[in-house]
Amino acid sequence: MKLRFAPSPTGYLHVGNARVAVANWLVARRNGGQMWLRLDDTDTGRSKPEYAQGIEEDLRWLGLDWDGFARQSDRLDRYAAAAERLKASGRLYPCFETEEELNYKREQQRRQGRPPVYDRAALKMTPEQYEKALANGKAPYWRFRLSGRSVEWEDGVLGRRVVKLPTLSDPVLVRADGSPLYTFTSVVDDIEMGITHIVRGEDHVTNTGIQLDIWEALAGGRVAFAHLPLLLDSDGGPLSKRIGSLSLRQLRRDGVEPAAITGYLAGLGTSRDPHPASARELVEDFSLSDVSHASPRFDLRQMLALNKKLLHGLPFDAVRERLPDGADERFWNVVRGNVDLLPEAKHWWEVAAGRIVPPDQPEEAEFLRAARVALPPEPWDEGTWGAWTEALKAATGRKGKALFLPLRLALTGEDKGPDLKALLPLMGAARVRERLPG
Repeated sequence: MKLRFAPSPTGYLHVGNARVAVANWLVARRNGGQMWLRLDDTDTGRSKPEYAQGIEEDLRWLGLDWDGFARQSDRLDRYAAAAERLKASGRLYPCFETEEELNYKREQQRRQGRPPVYDRAALKMTPEQYEKALANGKAPYWRFRLSGRSVEWEDGVLGRRVVKLPTLSDPVLVRADGSPLYTFTSVVDDIEMGITHIVRGEDHVTNTGIQLDIWEALAGGRVAFAHLPLLLDSDGGPLSKRIGSLSLRQLRRDGVEPAAITGYLAGLGTSRDPHPASARELVEDFSLSDVSHASPRFDLRQMLALNKKLLHGLPFDAVRERLPDGADERFWNVVRGNVDLLPEAKHWWEVAAGRIVPPDQPEEAEFLRAARVALPPEPWDEGTWGAWTEALKAATGRKGKALFLPLRLALTGEDKGPDLKALLPLMGAARVRERLPG
C-alpha cells in the first residue's frame, strides 16, 4: 500500500488540509504501507519556498513523517513525455480558442438550454489550419479527449460513485506556454510513483472520474479512491470562508497542542467521540470505514476543549521546555487545571513570581487593608489560605463571594483561577502585601 499527501505550496496548511494528511498517514501506518509527501508546485506564480518549508514544518509538528518526498517542479520532463504519448494516441489535441470565444460559446449554450460543455470544435481543425495558426504566432493549449462513458468506482468512504464523462468538457491538460495542469500532473505522478490508494476531499470526486479516464489512457495500474466529506463550520456553513484563521501555523501560535488537533480531526465524522491523542496513538483504531458520508462540523470550541483536557493531564516533563524560565513542577501542578492554552501559563507565572497590576477596587479598600493586617506570618503552606480567610471572616463578618472575590482580584487580577490555597505559598508574603493597599 502506498499513499501520498500532495498539497500545493501556495499557502500554509489549514485544518482541512491537515485532516487529509492525518487520514493518509494513519491509513498507511495502520496497514504497514508508505506515505509520501509530494509538493504540487507547478503553479509557479503562486507557489513559494516559504510555504513549501512551512508545510514540512507543520506536518512534523503534527507528528506526521513520510517515507519519500517528491516535487512536481523536478518532474517536468516526465509530464512532457506523458503528453507526447497522449498526443500520439490521439487523446490530447490542440486548441486555439481564446477565453472570450469560449465564454461566448458557453453563453449561447445556456441561452439554448444546453449545458455549457466544450463542443470539440478544435477536433475539426485541418493540418493546414493548424500550421497556419502556428505561422501566425499562435501557441496551442492541449485538451484531453474524454471517452464517452461513465466512470464508476467503489469509494472507500462514499461508496459507489459514478461520473458521466459526456456531461463534462474535455479538460485542458497543458497550457499554451507548455506548463502542465494539476489534473494531468497528479495522474502521471501517481502512476509513476506506484500510488495504490488516494485519500482526498470530496470536492475532487468529479476530478476522479476525469483522472481515471486519463489513468487508463496512460495505461496505469489499479488505484483505490476514498473521498472525505468536506468540513463545515459550527453553524453548518462552508468552512472555506473561515479557513484563514484555522491555519496550523496560527493554531500553533495560539498554543493549541498537536495532539488536540490530530485527535479531533481523526474523530470528526465518525461515531466515536474525539479525544486528544498523538498521531501514533491513533493508528490502531483508525479506519476509513468509520467515516460518515455526511459533512462533519468543525467546531473550534470542541477542539479547544480537547486541548484543555490534554493540558490538564500533562506531566511537568512534557511542558518543561515551553514554560517560563524558573517555572518548576510545583508551579505547573498548581496552575495546569486552569490553563486552556499553554501560553496562558505565562500569566500565572507572573501572578506567582512576577508583577501584575490588579484592578482598582475602591469600594473594597477598607476590607483589603484589613486583609493585609491579618496576613499570617511565614512560612506559608497550603493551610495559610484557610487560616487567613477564617481570621478575616471573624474580623469583618464577611463570607462566601464577598470575602473571596476581592482577595482573588487583588492577588491575581482574575475572578477565577487556580486554588488560592495552593497558589498563595508560591506567591509569598512580600508579593501578597505589595498587592494589598497599605
